[in-house]
Amino acid sequence: MTLRLADPAWLLAILFVPALVWLRYRHSRLPAVYYSSSRDLADLPMSLRAHVYRLLPLIYAGALLAVVIAATRPQKPLGTRVVRSKAIDIVLVMDTSTSMRAEDMEEKGKRLSRIEAAKRVARDFIRRRPYDRIALIAFAAMPYTMAPLTLDHDWLVTRIEQLRTGMLEDATAIGDALGSALNRLRSSKAKSKVVILLTDGVNNAGTLDPRLAAELASSLGVKVYTVGVGTRGWAPYPIRDSWGNIRYVPQPVEIDEALLRDIAGTTGGRYFRATDIRTMKQAYAEIDRLEKTQLKVKYYTKYAELFPWALAGALLLLVAEKILSLTVAVRIP
Repeated sequence: MTLRLADPAWLLAILFVPALVWLRYRHSRLPAVYYSSSRDLADLPMSLRAHVYRLLPLIYAGALLAVVIAATRPQKPLGTRVVRSKAIDIVLVMDTSTSMRAEDMEEKGKRLSRIEAAKRVARDFIRRRPYDRIALIAFAAMPYTMAPLTLDHDWLVTRIEQLRTGMLEDATAIGDALGSALNRLRSSKAKSKVVILLTDGVNNAGTLDPRLAAELASSLGVKVYTVGVGTRGWAPYPIRDSWGNIRYVPQPVEIDEALLRDIAGTTGGRYFRATDIRTMKQAYAEIDRLEKTQLKVKYYTKYAELFPWALAGALLLLVAEKILSLTVAVRIP
């Protein structure tokens, strides 16, 4: 813990402390009773009163020093607040329609569903962007805000873990999802605003046309990166039979790549096709590389004032000096 003085110029007042002590006790050496010679008294032991009387100037000086210290306003740091500027506001928009259950993503020989692969890659992406505010929107037939723009990335990752296919009415409303993301960014004052929209389907629901949403994004200065997820051709889709066993049926992969390219192109973003988890990671890594900005960090420290303690100490010393001068060390002429 490092203390600081808010008004250190008051330290110069210490130079006047000796003079003030001298003025207060300048008559203390004047004897009240005169003797022809004091040599016979030199060997007498000093009384308690004499010892205390000698301490009075020191106590008074300590009180004055405490007043000076209080005037300098000593402060103790309570904590430091970090303010970062020129970061980016990002909205992750993730498709949770039932087609995201298709298990055509593979990592290290293990087959994953599209939704699980997307969640893994999104978690890694968030951890690489510690200074950016990030929001999360799930969508199917309608969008749903899982997390507003936040710097609490631990909580955000928890919300990503809660994403499930079928959590919303089944369909794919790309335009409405993008519109919801723009609504989150509408009041943002960030230098750069980005939407990353991941889907595996075709727009077939909602009221907002995706291309109109892209034009709105462009007018708001929002850059949209689109990611089409799914292998080419057919993908294994898990279903549970009447016996409770899971079997896989082939499902055609239908991604409106032309629409996703148009959305990205209109807003100055890029379209990526992720046919497996490796290419999905590459897509997010490329977005991470493209969306870099200069970061300015300012530190603001909050301090607690300690001068009341110094004043309290000065008051106690003055009271002690006065009590002692009127009792134990009282002068009797």
